[in-house]
Amino acid sequence: MTDNETMMFKVEKEKVNEAREILFSVYQALKEKGYNPISQIVGYILSGDPTYITNHQNARSVIRRLERDELLEEILTFYLEEKK
Repeated sequence: MTDNETMMFKVEKEKVNEAREILFSVYQALKEKGYNPISQIVGYILSGDPTYITNHQNARSVIRRLERDELLEEILTFYLEEKK
């Protein structure tokens, strides 16, 4: 592969649905604990540091079921599909 070729990245449909459920449950757990859920999730995705996510409702463990790129793909898909 040369620098001019585009690599393909694909996440299975099952993982997308799981990512959506995980994001919503973690969002709710963070909100219940009084955190800004968006900021905390962004911090986790950018850094990979699980301490951005609360242990409340087992959210820290839940979010680590998926890779950060899978979570990011779900976020982008949801956002961009809403803008169509």
